[in-house]
Amino acid sequence: MTTATTTTMSTSHRSRRRGDRTGGGLAGAVGSEWTKLWSVRSVWGNLLASVLLMAAAAAQEAVYVVNENADLDPADDLGVVGLGTVAISSVLLAQFTVLALAMLVITAEYATGAIRATLQWTPSRGRLLLAKTAVVAVVTFVVGALLGALASAVAHPVLGEWGRFPVAETAGDVLAVATYLSLVGVFTLGLGTALRSAVGTLTTVFLILMVVPTALGVLGNEFVDRLVDGLPGVAGYHFMSGDTDPYPPATGLALLAAWALAAMLAGYAALRSRDA
Repeated sequence: MTTATTTTMSTSHRSRRRGDRTGGGLAGAVGSEWTKLWSVRSVWGNLLASVLLMAAAAAQEAVYVVNENADLDPADDLGVVGLGTVAISSVLLAQFTVLALAMLVITAEYATGAIRATLQWTPSRGRLLLAKTAVVAVVTFVVGALLGALASAVAHPVLGEWGRFPVAETAGDVLAVATYLSLVGVFTLGLGTALRSAVGTLTTVFLILMVVPTALGVLGNEFVDRLVDGLPGVAGYHFMSGDTDPYPPATGLALLAAWALAAMLAGYAALRSRDA
């Protein structure tokens, strides 16, 4: 065998080795999770449900504002509101259809046993969870932005003279809604990875975001109120609405991000320590 032939075969072998690695690593894992997400029929159902629910919630919120402004009682006069404000109020109801999508990214695989095949394709559990997190964060952010814009568009004709449309402010509100849904989506994914149950995850998320703050808020205790202000749903609302009491919006964003990170760390610990 000539030296030239040997060199050619060696080069070809190295090329094949490089080709074998093409599509691997984190990029390959993200691509795999992205493909799996859009191949599941229930994802499209969740997206449709989120659109319908967000539109209905925005219309209802806008009607409420108009009715209150039309009330003869001056105390019920809510004044002119921004379209983004309606989007922020509406997402608190519509968010659970989006969070169900984030949850199913991991819980559906445990329910069907597909997680075993997933771990064979991506043996590194940290890489797998990071890939799922990237997909969930991007999808929920984009969906959140679209839902925020939809709510603003639905509310505009209903509000009439009681609605205002400052472009920069409305765009900021829509981006805040998108950021909130993205972080809460990651939070839900982390809980789903730790709990491995769709029902358990959705119930826990609902309790933490809605039930616990409402139940504790009626106690009227200052210490309890401070604890409630640190919960993810309350912190997220402070961030979206721009409230400065009891802390600035940036603090609300930081608290929400901390909850998302804590959930992901809990999910990663469970993923590493337990068999599929």
